[in-house]
Amino acid sequence: MRNIKKLHKAEYRPIGDLKTWSPMPTANLQMIDPFLFLNHHGPQVYPPGNSGLPFGPHPHRGIETVTFIIDGDITHKDSQGHSSVITAGGVQWMTAGKGLLHSEVSSEEFKKNGGKLEILQLWVNLPKRLKMMEPHYRGLQKEQISVWKNKEDTIRAQVVSGNFEGIRGAFDTPTAVNLSIVHFDESSQLRLNISRDENILFYVIKGELEVNEIVPEMHLADFSRNSEVLLIKATKPGILLFGHAKPFNEKVVFGGPFVMNSEDEIREAYDDFHSGKMGTWK
Repeated sequence: MRNIKKLHKAEYRPIGDLKTWSPMPTANLQMIDPFLFLNHHGPQVYPPGNSGLPFGPHPHRGIETVTFIIDGDITHKDSQGHSSVITAGGVQWMTAGKGLLHSEVSSEEFKKNGGKLEILQLWVNLPKRLKMMEPHYRGLQKEQISVWKNKEDTIRAQVVSGNFEGIRGAFDTPTAVNLSIVHFDESSQLRLNISRDENILFYVIKGELEVNEIVPEMHLADFSRNSEVLLIKATKPGILLFGHAKPFNEKVVFGGPFVMNSEDEIREAYDDFHSGKMGTWK
């Protein structure tokens, strides 16, 4: 079976009054190619009359952002004219490509009434050949996302992209990235076959899972490629962010909200942003 090389506990990095845990990147784990960045906001309860999420208009280039709403909601707007309010169980997928501006804030209803909030945002890299593609956005509610279940109905996977045990993901994506949110009942067990040439993203959102060793809540497991077999046991009820994909094996240069292949491309991204080539905010 696949072995865990190392477990990485998410680091606590609050953003104002928003509780935020970051398993990647850290000093010990830069990325799991092509998965670049993961933030886990919450869980927490907002009171009535709150200010909501703090992510006002900002740019991106060279990546895709995938946002999983566990609790609460997100209002998305961008400079391409897309807008949506996605609620608990839904997912937003934005391909930034050559660049756009977007905001991710709470709905007026959530700010008025308050409530539970828990959200994950993942950045997925784009290969060099696609970094300047046209931007795209799509948001889907919980009921619009395909679900795989085992025979006993003790494991349920929301299939977000790619393929999970024969079920096609809800989002069509420019690269072959497989992403799912998997819910485990206690004592359930799942055996998967993942090609050795693919990297695995394995982050326990809630509960506790075992893959040769225990992976606690808010920990990310970094796997070796020693086997195609992945055997997951739920020692407690759990929720897992699970992904796998072939690495791009390209140079990765971070420049704040931009991820490109060279420092020159990062400078160009900032120039294009400041000159309005990524759009303007109305």
